[in-house]
Amino acid sequence: MCYSAQIQAAYLRYLRETGAEMDIDQFVEIFGARVSDSSIRIPRAVERWFEEPKNDGERRIKAFIDQYNQAETTRLEREVFAQKKRLADADRVLASKPTKAAAESKRIATDKIDKALTRLDRLKATKPHPAEARIFPLHYAPIVMQVGDRRLMRLARYHCRKPGEVAFIDRKLPGLYNARRDSLGKYWKDLFGVSHAVMLVETFFENVDRDGKNQVLHFIPKPAGTMLIACLYAEWKDPKGGPSLLSFAAITDDPPAEVAAAGHDRMIINLKPEHLDTWLAPQGRSLEDLQKVLADRQTPYYEHEVMAA
Repeated sequence: MCYSAQIQAAYLRYLRETGAEMDIDQFVEIFGARVSDSSIRIPRAVERWFEEPKNDGERRIKAFIDQYNQAETTRLEREVFAQKKRLADADRVLASKPTKAAAESKRIATDKIDKALTRLDRLKATKPHPAEARIFPLHYAPIVMQVGDRRLMRLARYHCRKPGEVAFIDRKLPGLYNARRDSLGKYWKDLFGVSHAVMLVETFFENVDRDGKNQVLHFIPKPAGTMLIACLYAEWKDPKGGPSLLSFAAITDDPPAEVAAAGHDRMIINLKPEHLDTWLAPQGRSLEDLQKVLADRQTPYYEHEVMAA
């Protein structure tokens, strides 16, 4: 499976390589909703697309981003203040009478301070950082889909909730950010051949078990190039009238030899550019033909590095 990926950060390249246009109204809606909904997490790399807005829609998005980041900065600064007090309290206890509770409190406070300060640095940085483009399950990412005669880029959550499912499915089945190829005719049969999308990524990350310890491996295609990741998407409607949800899953299959040798048993599918039109407009095509598209994929060599703990 694909636990994390580094999305294509360059907006114009995203559009050029897919022939899509941004659904600006949908972007405005998602960025606006994020102001009051902390569960909507959007990569900083996507926020940077709107640093120099060129039209009313982009200006509205920039205003929402500024509002969100101001509130997030205030929250993080308060978190640092509270955790520094907790750290000082733990140090006083450890200096007089060391306890496991005080040691654990110090560890937690130190960890939270480090994370909050890193997040603050990223919010305030003027230069992009590679980590800004990384997404995780339940994060939002830009995907490209075909809607009638228009090819659109929209923001969607990376964890698919099919129409008709209850919201609790997100917790009951936490692996729905990936769709196994051998399950496309089973759990995913309502979406396969119906609602396809692609996500553009540069690299991807996987968790592997090595000698009983978890390690994060970073896979990089060689030669380097944008990966066109085959995805399924769903538009979920709240039966109680709440906000709708656009979400997606990346399709996975057996890995190439070098990924398997590194210790991982699944792999996202890297489509060939010449199959993009067929994949994004599956209506009227046989499932057999669509499976052939998935099988005839790009095959760079995937080098890997072990990420620091």
